[in-house]
Amino acid sequence: MLQLSDTGLQAVASIAARHGFSTEAVTVMLQAVQAGGGTMAQFSHPEFGGSGQWMSGGMLMLGDMFNHGLKARVDGLCHELATLAATRGDLWLSAPVFGGGSAWWPAELGQPAASGAQNQMRYAWFPQARRLALDSGGEVWIYDTLDHQIGGFSQQQGGSGGIAMSSQFGPVDLARLPVVMRGGVPVAPAPVPAPAPAFAPIAQIAPMAPPAAMSTGSTGGEDILATIEKLGALLQRGLLTEQEFAAKKAELLARL
Repeated sequence: MLQLSDTGLQAVASIAARHGFSTEAVTVMLQAVQAGGGTMAQFSHPEFGGSGQWMSGGMLMLGDMFNHGLKARVDGLCHELATLAATRGDLWLSAPVFGGGSAWWPAELGQPAASGAQNQMRYAWFPQARRLALDSGGEVWIYDTLDHQIGGFSQQQGGSGGIAMSSQFGPVDLARLPVVMRGGVPVAPAPVPAPAPAFAPIAQIAPMAPPAAMSTGSTGGEDILATIEKLGALLQRGLLTEQEFAAKKAELLARL
């Protein structure tokens, strides 16, 4: 367990007095917030209603679930401790040490919020970098944790030796997390297939055939001329006026 420096002890005492908790309870919560990378905390203390979990996005679960006054006080305490842990590097006598010795994950990830081992597999979670490191058989895999705030690690049932994880979304499916590094070699993201075009490109559209020309065969032309002759006969007999004949003649000739 991390030991508070004199500065850390003074800060805890001041915060405890403002929020109405004991310095012991505030120290437990500060340890939990520190372990959660300043974004979450898993804690257990009688003054907080027993076991509980807090996430900076607004999620808070307490054992005393219907004590809304206590929930408001714990939430305010966690937010202040998260800000304190993020802005003050002099709270502890020594920097956190995880993994039981030398780090086996890439140095650029820094210190994990949670780490441990299950059988032949080791894990370390880095919420600030959104990364999860897994050491399986000496090969280190680095995953992008996306929007998951991983809050629990346990051994999978069935004796497979794997690690089961959970987040605010429920169980974490490792197969759905993108692999960004394997064995120290960066892994390129899988190519995203281009969406199919809603319409075919212009070059791929077959040109439309021009409309067939109106047939002007001899049979149609002869019929029209015959009709005009009949209209002329009607004109001579006085059954059509000159205007009616001229209009009908023009209409028929336009069809040729």
